[in-house]
Amino acid sequence: MRHEAVRALRGGALMLGASVLLGGCGLLGGNTDEVCADTGKAFEQYMAQVRGVSAAEPAQWRQPTEQLAARVDGLSRKADDAKLKKTLKTEADGLRAAAAAIGTGDATRLTGVMAGAPKRIGAACS
Repeated sequence: MRHEAVRALRGGALMLGASVLLGGCGLLGGNTDEVCADTGKAFEQYMAQVRGVSAAEPAQWRQPTEQLAARVDGLSRKADDAKLKKTLKTEADGLRAAAAAIGTGDATRLTGVMAGAPKRIGAACS
């Protein structure tokens, strides 16, 4: 297990703010505002949950990551906007793959998903 990678992920996840995710929300019609806000809350709650998880115990990262994937997937099904729906579905798929990898000690996928999420989701919410 590369503890440094998990530590870097934790640092990056904690720096990822809901304001970045929600920066574009409020500009589209339908239920986009609600779905974008709920997505930001899901990521905030995930970050709060993993904040206390030890980098030495990667298996503890798996369940919260799977839960976030399920929540984001549910939000993708709820979204009226096709672009947002597709973006959230893709994020959920990435989180599921990352959850499987993090359970074995590989933080690379999760680091990548979390690093790109604000930009991808922000673009779909704007």
